[in-house]
Amino acid sequence: MPAPTPRTAPTDPAAPARRPNVLVFFTDQQRWDTTGLHGNPLGLTPHLDRLAADGVCVDRSFTCQPVCAPSRASLQTGRYPTATGVHRNGLSLPRSAPTLARAFRDAGWATGYIGKWHLAGDHTHGPVPEEDRAGYEHWLAANLLEFTSDAYETTLYDGDGAPHTFGGYRADALGDAALDFLTGDGRRAGDGRGAADRPFFLFLSFLEPHHQNSRDDYPAPEGYGARYADPWVPSDLAALGGGNWAEHLPGYYGMVRRLDEVLGRITAALAERGELDDTVVLFTSDHGCHFKTRNDEYKRSVHDASLRVPTVLRGPGLRGGTRLPELVSHVDLPPTLLDAAGVPVPDTMQGRSLLPLLRGADPAWPSEVLVQVSESEVGRALRTDRWKYGVTAPEGDAWHDVRAEAYRETYLYDLAADPDELVNLVGDPALATVRDGLRARLLARIVASGEPLPVITAAAPAG
Repeated sequence: MPAPTPRTAPTDPAAPARRPNVLVFFTDQQRWDTTGLHGNPLGLTPHLDRLAADGVCVDRSFTCQPVCAPSRASLQTGRYPTATGVHRNGLSLPRSAPTLARAFRDAGWATGYIGKWHLAGDHTHGPVPEEDRAGYEHWLAANLLEFTSDAYETTLYDGDGAPHTFGGYRADALGDAALDFLTGDGRRAGDGRGAADRPFFLFLSFLEPHHQNSRDDYPAPEGYGARYADPWVPSDLAALGGGNWAEHLPGYYGMVRRLDEVLGRITAALAERGELDDTVVLFTSDHGCHFKTRNDEYKRSVHDASLRVPTVLRGPGLRGGTRLPELVSHVDLPPTLLDAAGVPVPDTMQGRSLLPLLRGADPAWPSEVLVQVSESEVGRALRTDRWKYGVTAPEGDAWHDVRAEAYRETYLYDLAADPDELVNLVGDPALATVRDGLRARLLARIVASGEPLPVITAAAPAG
């Protein structure tokens, strides 16, 4: 992967002169290195790469929880998963939670959500009750899209709970629904005013390139998997062996390619309407994918393959081909969107807007990101420039326990010498001082996230 290029000053860093539209293009389980921005040689993401060339590439962007619902809760609230009450899948976002949609709606934006939700708990796969929609007005979604759709069979549910069935490839169906919102009546939902009077905030949430759960497959559009039958293999997958990447990378890459084509259609439509330059666009994903090389499924681990995602911003105040080198967490993206739109950031948000970084280095910006892990283990991790440091609760119940009172050091990777995280150094006696420093930093971040101070036991020296 090429090293991040130095930050360059944006061409229009001032606050927007008018209220901009806001579009979130949100993919599911997409590794950062599927993009040309991060060295993938297959040309999968030309539209995203062009968006970044005129916008802001967040070079080192990380989920704060590598599983669907918790990361989604963080993106709706700007809070860590344990603070939202959604520390694992199957839990509902609290109905009174301060959210992006409520902040934009109350400030006069027409709000819409299309696609996969995954924040209404286990009581529904399909239609989501209004009280579980986090304040969105226009609604066309399924709580668990992976169970109400297949690659060429898509069912979404409107605000009345009525099903809408779409033909064609699933990502295309969601893209068509988004275009209908952008050009049709969806933007007039809510207060009855015309579209010209209300900027929009649209959260467009895909399932691709997530696997199809019913058959553990990555169904690309017809013919797209064959394009990548001899795929480029990321170095971590090639070095680890095992897993099922050899079987699934062609389909996975085909899904990424089609997502980029949908992105191109949507940005082209905005440009044709003269709205692209007045729209804050965020492209990101909920977590990555390690193809069963780290555990028995696709994510839920402290490794960058699970944590690191592509993140690009473009719009007013977000131009100039900037590559941002700071480490950025999902909790930083909601306050960034509000800040870029000129909407006050609620005090409840635990992240920080990126805009001050774009106006010059921020000496107070954290030099690490905090990660919470559930379902596979009760864990916490710190990702710095050089180190990955992780702890787990050996006696913890990974499904039920929100946190632990005591953890044990479990992971330590030197990312400078070992970027693929192949050699766990947690028991190396020569690194005891390094671990002491990382332990103190992790404890401080755990407390700052709203959790009680736990105990972390040092790893036993390797024999």
